[in-house]
Amino acid sequence: MILHIVAESSWVHAKSIGEYRHPSLDREGFIHFSKPDQVVRVANFNFKGQTGLVLLIVDDQKLRAQIKYEGENPKDLFPHLYGTLNIDAVVGTVSFPPNSDGTFSLPELI
Repeated sequence: MILHIVAESSWVHAKSIGEYRHPSLDREGFIHFSKPDQVVRVANFNFKGQTGLVLLIVDDQKLRAQIKYEGENPKDLFPHLYGTLNIDAVVGTVSFPPNSDGTFSLPELI
């Protein structure tokens, strides 16, 4: 299981067109994902205080595009998806609101 933080409106749009394409795919060549033990750190760094977010819960075995685990620290590699996210690989979504101080905590459903 891997996770991706996305604006709920972007997820609704992706479902309507049948695939999810993040702008990072054009900029960097891949879509950033996180493992469950990484997602709070990523959220607090990149999304602090933002509302209207959901976590996509993705079964990495159902991905059609290539996934690679990469990063500078071999003990903390991040999943990167080299292509669009096929909607059927998303096995669930969880609302991801910030705490009152703007930071995030892992939802109980994860």
